[in-house]
Amino acid sequence: MDIKELIKRNHEWAENIANTDPDFFPTLAAQQKPEFLWIGCSDSRVPANQVVDLDPGEVFVHRNVSNMVIHTDMNMLSVVQFAVEILEVKHIIIVGHYGCGGVRAAMEQGENGLIDNWLLDIKDTIYHHRKALANITDYEEKVDRVCELNVIQQVYNLSHTNIVQKAWRNNKRLQIHGWCYGLNNGKVKDLEVTVDSAEKLKDIYRYKVE
Repeated sequence: MDIKELIKRNHEWAENIANTDPDFFPTLAAQQKPEFLWIGCSDSRVPANQVVDLDPGEVFVHRNVSNMVIHTDMNMLSVVQFAVEILEVKHIIIVGHYGCGGVRAAMEQGENGLIDNWLLDIKDTIYHHRKALANITDYEEKVDRVCELNVIQQVYNLSHTNIVQKAWRNNKRLQIHGWCYGLNNGKVKDLEVTVDSAEKLKDIYRYKVE
């Protein structure tokens, strides 16, 4: 498939939407007011809107390799700040997926280039949970567990940011959730790590503003 075929498909899709719902694009162009920010993996098999069956305009999306929330990532932080302070999203969902290639790379000791630096945070998570992971003998099961642990860590990484804590301090309704998506069945698993206030954080991570 070449680029011209993609453009052809786009035009057919747009015309089909316009014929079915003439107000769809004018309404979409007029405003953006999603309630959800999705922070997910760049993997092409995990399309945010389709996974939760929502239309364009209903989910603000940021994606990177292995759905990471790294505190020095200005791209991610800018997306979060815009979503929280301008769009006023009510939910941020960090969505990993089972069998993640980035997680596999972090679990192995091969050298993959620049990406190895990006994945160091996952290696930290693996090391932190090394005793529990040592009890999992099946490799694929271990990969999937690390995928879950990585999501959980990213939920807390995000809750530690001053952007999120400022929102809570200003009494904004904001919840951070962690999910893992199954490529084999299309279903998400709620990892039940929702954080909705600074009170749920360890004291060292809480900003104390007079």
